[in-house]
Amino acid sequence: MSQKKRKRYDWAFKVEAVRLVREEGRSVASVARDLGVGENLLHR
Repeated sequence: MSQKKRKRYDWAFKVEAVRLVREEGRSVASVARDLGVGENLLHR
């Protein structure tokens, strides 16, 4: 059986996602949708 590889996001991607939520006041759901990631990823 093949194992799924988890996608890894670099530090800059994570920092930008947090900035969009905290500084621009956008919702986590909105940012996740725009970035093409699951909402749960941004709550970690």
